[in-house]
Amino acid sequence: MIDATPSVFDASLSGTGAGIDAFIDRHAPDSMHTYYGSGKVALRDGLAGLVEPGDNVVVPAFLSPAVVEPFHELGLESRYYAIEESLAPDIADLEARIDADTAAIVSVNYFGFPQPGLERIAALTDEYDCYHVDDNAHAPLSVRDGTLLGTHGDLGITTLRKLLPVPDGAVLYCTDETVTAQFAPSSLAGRSNRIATADCRFVAASIAERVLRTSPSLYRSVEALLADGTADSSSVDPDGRYEAAKVPMSKLSAIVADAVDPDAIRAARRANFRAWRRVVADREGVTPLFDRLPEGISPYEFPVRTPDRDSFLAALEERGVVGAHSWPILREAVREDDTYETSIRLADGLVALPVHQGIEPSAIEAVDDRLRT
Repeated sequence: MIDATPSVFDASLSGTGAGIDAFIDRHAPDSMHTYYGSGKVALRDGLAGLVEPGDNVVVPAFLSPAVVEPFHELGLESRYYAIEESLAPDIADLEARIDADTAAIVSVNYFGFPQPGLERIAALTDEYDCYHVDDNAHAPLSVRDGTLLGTHGDLGITTLRKLLPVPDGAVLYCTDETVTAQFAPSSLAGRSNRIATADCRFVAASIAERVLRTSPSLYRSVEALLADGTADSSSVDPDGRYEAAKVPMSKLSAIVADAVDPDAIRAARRANFRAWRRVVADREGVTPLFDRLPEGISPYEFPVRTPDRDSFLAALEERGVVGAHSWPILREAVREDDTYETSIRLADGLVALPVHQGIEPSAIEAVDDRLRT
């Protein structure tokens, strides 16, 4: 069975790796980084000293609903810009949304890949004297042109929970002198120095999940029960999710982050990405979102487009792939606006396939045979 995330008991975590800190120091030596429990809270703290209520932040429409909650807490308006099929910004639409009150423009590195047009966004932020936020939630270990994604803007964030089997964990990067000087971390910055109840619950849940893996049908039934009511944007509670994430980085997350081997994890994810590419290479109606895997990229998932998303997800589930899912659940304001037709079409046809380091490429390759039966 191929599930969505690696287990805290995976052998890939049992080595004596250099840890996340050393990886950041190697690939982003000139940036200041601070740990948080949540990337959204990290983003709030990073922007807090730079903006005023009434300012606005321009973000891509192709985005999960909760991402803009830290802006709203700071009294900022969130404005959505349209994207192109390549996930690059629609530059004309983006520029039309900038005005004298624009404090920042956000780029998003989707699925571990740099958002196309990063240089153009950087040029716009220079031209309009606003900040560039490099949202790198998907790509903690992706490096482009020798530079860690998340550090291509004036400030950026990444999310360790999307990389490791941990209950939380994120990093705020400050790369601009003004941003660094104005940064005043809240009480939610840093790592917890003790094991908390949430850590114990996470480990207990990991044990239960490991047991459930022995029965794929039971696993799918429990997962479906837990996911009930979250399949559309009307059922999402962005503010509730944001408030629940207001915790420092847990002790468990810190222990795991210090123990892992980032290079080995990136290599495993790249191997699994290539395995999925072989599986879907000649499958009619399934098109990979990315046609190549550049050097240095650590993919978050293997995204594909399909005209019949639900049927494809059902076929995968029947063959033991319970970790595949659609993404993102768009905010209602986006779904109701024809300006964002490309984002809506992409979201309605996208399936993300897991590539995490807890999967062996042979398990992915075996799906190929089962899909053909």
